[in-house]
Amino acid sequence: MTKETQFTPTRRGFLGLAAGAGVLAAAGAGQKAEAQIATTAHIVILGAGAAGAALANRLVGRLDGARITIVDGRKEHWYQPGFSLIAAGLKPASYSVSQTTDWLPRGVELKTEMAANIDPEAKTVALGNGEVLRYDYLIVATGLVLDYESIEGFEMDMIGKDGVGSLYAGPDYAAKTWAAAGKFAEEGGVGLFTRPNTEMKCAGAPIKHTFLIDDIARRNGARGKAEITYFANNASLFGVPIVSEKIRMVFGDRGINHAYNHVVQSIDAGAKRVTFATLDGPVERDYDYVHIIPPQRAPDVVRNSGLAWADKWADQGWVDVDKHSLRHNRYPDIFAVGDVAGVPKGKTAASVKWQVPVVEEHLVADIAGTSSTASYNGYTSCPLITRIGRAMLIEFDYNNDLTPSFPGVIAPLEELWISWLMKEVALKATYNAMLRGRA
Repeated sequence: MTKETQFTPTRRGFLGLAAGAGVLAAAGAGQKAEAQIATTAHIVILGAGAAGAALANRLVGRLDGARITIVDGRKEHWYQPGFSLIAAGLKPASYSVSQTTDWLPRGVELKTEMAANIDPEAKTVALGNGEVLRYDYLIVATGLVLDYESIEGFEMDMIGKDGVGSLYAGPDYAAKTWAAAGKFAEEGGVGLFTRPNTEMKCAGAPIKHTFLIDDIARRNGARGKAEITYFANNASLFGVPIVSEKIRMVFGDRGINHAYNHVVQSIDAGAKRVTFATLDGPVERDYDYVHIIPPQRAPDVVRNSGLAWADKWADQGWVDVDKHSLRHNRYPDIFAVGDVAGVPKGKTAASVKWQVPVVEEHLVADIAGTSSTASYNGYTSCPLITRIGRAMLIEFDYNNDLTPSFPGVIAPLEELWISWLMKEVALKATYNAMLRGRA
């Protein structure tokens, strides 16, 4: 299955409504038209991904005379929310690929190197080429790294072959994942769907992939030949209890098995066997298709910088920030935003959309000599696809309270076509507007 879902003419009439609704949902934290503040401050942003690009675009509109430097050696920008669609054969790999420079505003200096060292005491960042940048304010927006090396026996060239998939690794790997997943959806067999025992970006992605491959197998007439099991890393299917219970019920309706407290330790691709760590010791499972999501951690430059939490997430290295202001708890001239921020929620593109304006307000207030009460409440959004053409638009905060953007219109725990459109149509337009600093 390689084409996008076809809808009836009546439904096509709602495409504009869905796209407009997505933009409206993003408008709540949109950039305000305010007088620029004069400053000569040097602001260094580590990372030109969603968080870094969005913040740079917003700061250019707020500050007059600031020197803004972005450090990132990556040439390509990846629209990561599209990976689930690519890995289900619904979009090509190119759907998620653009150039880093496409999203950066004029007047911002891009250093096409990776940061090699951060010295928060000296207020410097050393680059891979030896250049040292001095900053007045530092924004850590590096994203995270995928720790495939911690899975014994795993090699990147396995993806797409011998029943191994891993959509997180990038758009090309997401397409290779479809090659393996599509074969399973045609032929059936034993399918294992996993997640890591660390914080991770878009914790709904492994569940989406499970639902999509289940649905495609049904459409192919092969579901009766497929045994599908989702392996949770702890005693819950999702971090929000009411959502976890809903997923459990839908799994039951679809005949999708689930197992708790299973974490991938190793893989033997030749034997098509995975070993899980469980509360009762190692357990081996054979597979025809396995979807691997590796542990996820902060980049080494962050973990070795003295900026990470010393207690919470000590093995993962997320930046030690106040969960509401996103300001570093020990270095007030440093903020973290996006996946690398050490907060209880917030590793999604939707979270970035709400985090960036908070950092902007606190940074601009510092420069102006005032203060800000801007606060991030942990807002996270997950358009949880349950089949092609249906999704649940799940939004929640630090307290695990559901926070629907369209109360009375879109029920968060209902499998709706309009919620699918939010993911498949409206989300990318909203994401692009966010990168431009317009949402």
